[in-house]
Amino acid sequence: MTQASNAPVTRPHSDVPSKEDPTLGRLFADASRDMSTLFRQEIALAKSELKISLKNGGTGAGMFAGAALFGMLGIVMFSIAIALLINFSGLALAYCFLIVFGGYLAMAGLLAAIGIRKVRQVRPPD
Repeated sequence: MTQASNAPVTRPHSDVPSKEDPTLGRLFADASRDMSTLFRQEIALAKSELKISLKNGGTGAGMFAGAALFGMLGIVMFSIAIALLINFSGLALAYCFLIVFGGYLAMAGLLAAIGIRKVRQVRPPD
């Protein structure tokens, strides 16, 4: 039977560099290269994400423009319908369109007055 020895195990000092350990200059060069690669990859990723965002933003803006166009056409058609509805009362068609036009001018004036009052309430920050 063998007996276990209580002698301490000797290991080489970890403070002493071996020939396989890289030098400080080599470590710095590797870290510098890796950081440069990381920054380039991050910039490439940001560019690709930005392209996707801009594409989606452009598509969304185009859809809003289309919606605004159809909204304006709807307002025109609604105005014609109101004028024709007033025409059923027996009033001449030209006067009916003038009544609708006057209604729009009254709404524009009311909105402008409210807007002016709100703008006058704006004060510089304290």
